[in-house]
Amino acid sequence: MTLPNYITFSRIVAVPLFMWLVLTPRLSSATGEKEALAALVFIAASITDGLDGYLARRRGQVTTLGMLLDPLADKLLITAALVTLVQFNPAMVPAWIAVLVIGREFLVSGLRGIASSEGFTIEASDLGKYKMFVQIVSVVAVILDHRWHAWHLGPVTVPVHWIAQIAVWGMIALSLWSAIDYFTAFWSKIDRQAVKRRRRAFVLSRRKGVVAPSRQPSS
Repeated sequence: MTLPNYITFSRIVAVPLFMWLVLTPRLSSATGEKEALAALVFIAASITDGLDGYLARRRGQVTTLGMLLDPLADKLLITAALVTLVQFNPAMVPAWIAVLVIGREFLVSGLRGIASSEGFTIEASDLGKYKMFVQIVSVVAVILDHRWHAWHLGPVTVPVHWIAQIAVWGMIALSLWSAIDYFTAFWSKIDRQAVKRRRRAFVLSRRKGVVAPSRQPSS
């Protein structure tokens, strides 16, 4: 196990800890400690998402295990967060939002799997990075909104509830947009692959002296 793999594994371990903090009724939320701890655990786990990949590339420790665990940890973290928030704060995250965002993750994973089997990759776009950032803000804001609708810090008021609402709708919009972006990139590459195959088949048939029968125009 390399250091990047340990960091990735810590993100997986953070998932049950996060769910325990949010859903355990014995933990008091009267003073907001429950929400604050859950938000900190989620933020720390999210930071490891970029850290493990950076260290793996920097230290030359890109491994097969890491390539397997990294996307698994990402999907587990966001799926667990959304499913948990459906129960914890359903007014902010109803079930249809969780289904939509999680469905997008399955769609992208499926497209990447098909692309890999076809011999090409779909590069992560900036939309995906923005989506990840907005997801983090959404989850943290929704957790905090369960206890505080606003923070009053002296003369400054932080509208936690409004930030949560805007972030959740931003997450929905970016999830749909990035899904369309991935599908468009996937379809264009699949189409180019099909064109190349048709050309290759045509060249091979010409070399073998195979002539396709001509078609008479229909009347």
